[in-house]
Amino acid sequence: QVQLVESGGGLVQAGGSLRLSCAASGSIFSINVMGWYRQTPGKQRELVAITISGGSTNYADSVKGRFTISRDNAKNTIYLQMNSLKPEDTAVYYCNAAIRRTLYSGTLDYWGQGTQVTVSS
Repeated sequence: QVQLVESGGGLVQAGGSLRLSCAASGSIFSINVMGWYRQTPGKQRELVAITISGGSTNYADSVKGRFTISRDNAKNTIYLQMNSLKPEDTAVYYCNAAIRRTLYSGTLDYWGQGTQVTVSS
């Protein structure tokens, strides 16, 4: 089995910072893409930031310059440093990973359980 476990969400005032973590564990051969998505009630889940195994990253325009995604390949863990938070960043943040469980298996998408981030004005 594979699990993604997120941590680090919470309540913060506008302008503050939070750091999210997501650790993948279980039967893992390789992880290509890992990233963060977020969702608010009544809206579709949206991309926040992703990191690819070669080191490249991509961000939603709304978070560029404020959020930084990083990755520790040895720990199968990604982080999302969120600075200058705004009330519109309030959402449930989900970790996602594209994982191969064995050398011969295909890549499957896995999701964490989500962590709430609330930014008060």
